[in-house]
Amino acid sequence: MGSVVSVNVSAHVRPNPDTKAPKPTGIDKAATAETVMVRAPGPMREGLGSGLVGDTIGNHKLHGGDDQAVYAYAREDLDEWEGQLSRPLTNGMFGENFTTAGIDVTGARIGDRWRVGTAGLLLEVSAPRTPCRTFAKFLDIDGWIKTFTTAGKPGAYLRVISPGPVHAGDTIAIEDRPDHDVTIGLVFRAKMLDPSLLPRLLAADALSEELKEYAAKRVRRLPAGQG
Repeated sequence: MGSVVSVNVSAHVRPNPDTKAPKPTGIDKAATAETVMVRAPGPMREGLGSGLVGDTIGNHKLHGGDDQAVYAYAREDLDEWEGQLSRPLTNGMFGENFTTAGIDVTGARIGDRWRVGTAGLLLEVSAPRTPCRTFAKFLDIDGWIKTFTTAGKPGAYLRVISPGPVHAGDTIAIEDRPDHDVTIGLVFRAKMLDPSLLPRLLAADALSEELKEYAAKRVRRLPAGQG
């Protein structure tokens, strides 16, 4: 059983550190001691829809939405990055909503259902995070997209199955696990590094709609023998 080390939100958007990006960003998240409600799918008006109440999203076209309602990153992976980068990394610094402990986020299967706390919150693993220029500029690390991609520890997006509150210290229990081997790590490698793996992704019914479409289109274009 794992746990939520911290719940992280951005109360306000900030100017994008990527000067070529026209939209502001909500990547600058900080831990909160408050209990936060995680909302179920709903109207995608400003401030509504799936996700953490009180968290802000700068670019709704690329971030948020039902398949990316919650972003989780493992504290263990942040600790490894601290050693590699020789700099402290606070909870939320990768833009994650949940900093977790005791759960293999990279090894989570697409469709795994996480019961968080005891007040009804149920989430489903849907996709890995894809690094972007905003992420690299926010951390101010040259070559960060390549470094992050090569490491293969992207963190996981989750959709909301049943809404509920979350608080730092809540437990995370894997309540249901699908019968396939499509993990967050595998999906990330297939998209970012090794397209020959893309056919395997089609076994995961709970994969985000965006990645389902991407994988299906790419599989149709793969050379004979790779699909």
